[in-house]
Amino acid sequence: MIPRPFEYHAPRSLSEALSLLNEHGETAKLLAGGHSLLPMMKLRFAEPGHLIDLGKLPELKGIREVGNEIRIGAMTTENELIWSTVLQEKCPLLVEGARQISDPQVRYRGTIGGDISHGDPGNDHPALMIALDASFVLAGEHGERVVPADGFFLGTYMTQLEAGEIMTGIRIPVPAPGSGYCYAKLKRKTGDFATAATAVTLRLQGGNVSDVRIALTNVGQTALRATDAEQSLLGKPLDEAAIDAAARLAMGICEPAEDLRGDIEYKTAMAGEMTRRALRTSLTRARQ
Repeated sequence: MIPRPFEYHAPRSLSEALSLLNEHGETAKLLAGGHSLLPMMKLRFAEPGHLIDLGKLPELKGIREVGNEIRIGAMTTENELIWSTVLQEKCPLLVEGARQISDPQVRYRGTIGGDISHGDPGNDHPALMIALDASFVLAGEHGERVVPADGFFLGTYMTQLEAGEIMTGIRIPVPAPGSGYCYAKLKRKTGDFATAATAVTLRLQGGNVSDVRIALTNVGQTALRATDAEQSLLGKPLDEAAIDAAARLAMGICEPAEDLRGDIEYKTAMAGEMTRRALRTSLTRARQ
């Protein structure tokens, strides 16, 4: 199939993009990398009358360190995340996660902001953002607001991004030196969504876990934060018994949908296994 007719807009500034978005309201869609929207338009699951391309807005691109934060423009591509020296040195979890997203062709065009704004539970960035304690900058006609990643995802394709708003940036606290991290992802083949995946960040103090965040991909209607699993680890050594207990608690919050990647029991079991792997790798990295 081919999309229904639409009017294409290529604004040259964020203010122009916001003006177009508010002028055309529900008939307008934002175009970032296009890997989610364009297939939906071809199938006519999405039928916008106006397409607003954010690709010519330089203020929405780039990666820089500002104080104790890493700030990333929403139109920064996955490939740019992978090759960023700032991220390689200060936030390697994001590099590790971006390397596992789809294939090179997609990573050259797909953007971090588009991935996050889409709200697809199969996308990788939501869990990565929750594990990194990130927040999102949302710009609207009357200014901007900053929303934490934890709580931003409300359901499948549902987020706190309101009508008339554009995600302009991502803010990530610079991980403390010696932090452990891992994104463990199981997928059937290159380019596929995760059957199950787990993002972990942790810190040790005196041999015990002093801080930990665990987030799961594609085993619920949104990325899931495993808070009970986190609490079970705090203040204790991260031994195999603790890892197994945390994995079981993570499995307890899973509500995956059955599909060609597996049934509910298999996906839940794999979420537990990815949690074990991510915790073990994070522990090794924290000790280095």
